[in-house]
Amino acid sequence: MVNVKTGVLKMNKKLKEIDFQNAAKEIGVEIAAIKAVVDVESQGSGFLQDGRPKILFEAHIFSSMTNHIYDVSHPNISSRKWNKSLYKGGAREYDRLNEAILLNKIAALESASYGLFQIMGFNYKICGWNDVETFVNDMYKNEGEHLKAFAGFIKANKLEKHLQNKDWPKFAKGYNGPAYAQNKYDIKMREAYEKYVKQVIVEEKKPEVKEDDIPKEKPFDFGGGKFGGDGTSGDY
Repeated sequence: MVNVKTGVLKMNKKLKEIDFQNAAKEIGVEIAAIKAVVDVESQGSGFLQDGRPKILFEAHIFSSMTNHIYDVSHPNISSRKWNKSLYKGGAREYDRLNEAILLNKIAALESASYGLFQIMGFNYKICGWNDVETFVNDMYKNEGEHLKAFAGFIKANKLEKHLQNKDWPKFAKGYNGPAYAQNKYDIKMREAYEKYVKQVIVEEKKPEVKEDDIPKEKPFDFGGGKFGGDGTSGDY
């Protein structure tokens, strides 16, 4: 069963700004473009509050990988066609995954998407892992592993050029599949990118502050007096 003891999400699992900077250099894209994917795929966090990576179990993938033999007996986790209504969301996706693991462990693990970038388990090899079980175990560690998987997926599928060109429809098609328009992935990513690129511009325009430019600290006015001095109601 894929499960862990529940607990508060540790901050050391989270990505830092330097991680985004390094990944942007490695892939050759803007930081804002990577953050846009994060925003759309996982709403900015790769983990549930209980410490497990966010997942979505894809019934149509599991059906395909098991030759549709569970479509009748387990329709909630095995379906010939993608069906949005089968998603339970949040931690309940693990109930679906664990049910599938009892039927076929490897197919089940390969049929879920994981973490900050929601990379499908069946992509483990092109992302840099030798087997899906190790891949899933590493997705539990931290968002750095999620970023590693994302970088591997992007380079293997040559999607960096679409991120570089801000061609969101082509990127979304390569990243989310031909049904991307159904969920407006391209529009959502474009809007998220525009949000993050503005933040980057603001940061870059901040003037460099030199020590000599910092004004000497002045006492605060408070209650008719000043900190460190006599006021109308005595010393503060």
